[in-house]
Amino acid sequence: MGSNEDGAAPSSTTTPLSTQPPANFDWQITLASKVIAITGANRGIGLGIAEVCLANNAKMVYSLDLMDPSEDFAALHKKYPNFKYIQMDVTNEASVQKAIDSIVEAEGRIDGLVANAGMTKHQPALDFTRAEVEKRFNLNVFGAFFCAQTFAKKCIALGTRASIVFTASMTSYRPNRAAPSAPSAPYGGTKAAVRNMTHTLAMEWAAHGIRVNSISPGFVKTAMTYYVERAPDWDLKMQYYGGMPRLAMPQELGGAYVYLLSDTAGYTTGIDIPIAGIVGAW
Repeated sequence: MGSNEDGAAPSSTTTPLSTQPPANFDWQITLASKVIAITGANRGIGLGIAEVCLANNAKMVYSLDLMDPSEDFAALHKKYPNFKYIQMDVTNEASVQKAIDSIVEAEGRIDGLVANAGMTKHQPALDFTRAEVEKRFNLNVFGAFFCAQTFAKKCIALGTRASIVFTASMTSYRPNRAAPSAPSAPYGGTKAAVRNMTHTLAMEWAAHGIRVNSISPGFVKTAMTYYVERAPDWDLKMQYYGGMPRLAMPQELGGAYVYLLSDTAGYTTGIDIPIAGIVGAW
């Protein structure tokens, strides 16, 4: 649930915010004038999403990340000076609140959130300790939820329509037979929770003009998947498994995020889009 600026819960009789496109609506898919925040965008999938958002005319894109910016981040910032970094810990609610507040203070608005930060560990389920499982749920599920909640409260207080896109995973549907050790059981469980949460929040926050969707990537070429192509039987698996026999570039996911963040997707909420080149998606 959202709240106004003084922390009070909004009235149950709040007039729903209209999501109807105006008569003069421009149907081009664009992020022009929009301020977008992406968690975990200093590298990997988040950085690829940021690049595609910037290429589609986002006014400002913020990476909210605990880790220091990478060389790739610096290169993208050089190309797009409107790509900025705020250090934030998604598992710390005060840190999340401070980051969202600072964006609104600087820009006067915030239009979209990509809750992308996440982690996994490649090992058999039998080897996980409780602390290791809790660490993944704390970041992947609780962190994603509280980022979304903080963002939603701010948008409700501002009276603005907005969009949230979670990064889920193909492992939220089923284990991946092409690389069964890749998505650990705790990781798949966290992403299934994120995908389910997407549907519930979409229903609850629609009256506030906030759309909530998710993307379920398949194998994407990042530091987290370095080992996949090194498997001795990878080429053979791809030959018989079907689908596109390669890992995706992070930027190849970006178009779906841009669509869901854009006003053109004004009637799209509560869905998940698998982007897996067929491999392991179902």
